Amino acid sequence: MNFEMMFLAAQQQGGFQGIGFGYWALIIGTMVVSTLISGTLKRRFQEYSQIPTNLTGAQAAEAMLREHGIHDVKVIHTPGQLTDHYDPTNKTVNLSEPVYAMNTVAAVAVAAHECGHAVQHKEAYAWLGFRSKMVPAVQFASGMQNFLMMLMIFGVLVFQGGGTVFIWAFLGTMAVTTLFTVVTLPVEFDASNRALAWIEKSGAANRMQHEKAKNALFWAAMTYVAAAVGAIAQLAYWAAMLLGSAKQ
Repeated sequence: MNFEMMFLAAQQQGGFQGIGFGYWALIIGTMVVSTLISGTLKRRFQEYSQIPTNLTGAQAAEAMLREHGIHDVKVIHTPGQLTDHYDPTNKTVNLSEPVYAMNTVAAVAVAAHECGHAVQHKEAYAWLGFRSKMVPAVQFASGMQNFLMMLMIFGVLVFQGGGTVFIWAFLGTMAVTTLFTVVTLPVEFDASNRALAWIEKSGAANRMQHEKAKNALFWAAMTYVAAAVGAIAQLAYWAAMLLGSAKQ
């Protein structure tokens, strides 16, 4: 079945530019859920940024790294909000300016989480290593997926017999990016668990503060869960529609 016939089959189901209404419903639903989670995360961090602790984010990060015997990772600040991340290529814990300088529950929780990734790196945590190895493939797949999506949206035709190749190429790129979002989940949850264990053991926060730090990291993790669920749902939708159309 060629590309033109595939689009005719999709259009018979109703849709816009050959893409079924079910897909738009899926996209909108995913956006709504992601927006709600993101909004809750921002509210929690704003609330917990008002609760003081005895360490700034930078001090907490340096202490956690030191206590895990990590002396070759630098703690630096980076512009923006919620831009915190660990960079394994140059071994830096990058903390957003509010997290770096403030002594709050939110700042300590975020800083400790990013240091959790540094600990994973030191201990050669398998899921982190797998995710890092996937990065080049994900970058290629993302670029190719965008190109193929543009072909779909504008209805560019493919030579007779090329439809099947297109379908598998498109689903293959989606599978790679979807797998990356799934692999990210154990990496992020493990980093949070390491952060909370250190916060409790070190006394960086009292019991009440520890629970709030746990809640903040929970909502941060939910953003990754929403991304993974959305990616899986989109892959399932496109697999059902395109493979179903190809059999007609």
